Amino acid sequence: MTNLTKISFKTIALLALFSFLTSGCGIQSIPKSKNKNEAALAEITNQYKRRADLIPNLVNTVKGYASHEKETLEGVIEARSKATQMTIDPSKATPEQIQKFSQAQGQLSQALGRLMLLKESYPNLKADQSFQNLQAQLEGTENRITVARQRYIESIQEFNNLVTVVPTSWTNALFFKYEKMPQWDVAPEEKVDQTPKVEF
Repeated sequence: MTNLTKISFKTIALLALFSFLTSGCGIQSIPKSKNKNEAALAEITNQYKRRADLIPNLVNTVKGYASHEKETLEGVIEARSKATQMTIDPSKATPEQIQKFSQAQGQLSQALGRLMLLKESYPNLKADQSFQNLQAQLEGTENRITVARQRYIESIQEFNNLVTVVPTSWTNALFFKYEKMPQWDVAPEEKVDQTPKVEF
C-alpha cells in the first residue's frame, strides 16, 4: 500500500467517522427543525390571509340584509384592517411580534363572531346562498387555521427539545446558540374565560 493510498484511506475513514458522529448530534436536525418552524408559522399567516380575503365579500353580503348594523360591520372592517397591517417574517419573528400578530387576529375573530351572530336576527340573510357559501368557506378556513396552529405548536416543541435536550443541546451551544422559542398562545380575546352554563 502506498503512502498516498494510506492517507486517502485515513481521510475517508475520518470523514465516515465524523459523519457518523455528527448525524445524531443535531448538526442537521437543529437547522431542519428551525426551517420547519418557520414554514409552520408561514402557513398560519397564509391561512389568516385567506380568511382576510373572504371578509369583504362576507361584509357586503351581510350589508345587503342588515345595513343598519353599522357598528358591527365597521368593527369587522376595522379589525380586518388592523390584522392585515400586522405582518410577520417567519425567519425573523420575535415573541413580541408573534404576540401582537396573534392579538390582532384574535380581535378579528371576535368581530367575525359578532357578524356571524347577525344571521339569527335576519332569516333572509341566513337563507341567502352567497352567505351560506361564504360562511362555509370561513368555517373551513378557521379549521385550517386551527390545524396550522397545531403544527406550529408541535414544531416549536420539536425545536425546543433539540436545543435544550442532550446531546443535541451541546451542538446547539457550540455551533448555533439558538434560544428556546416561546410557545404559541391564543390571544386573550380568543380565550374562554368561563365554561358556558347549560340550563334545561
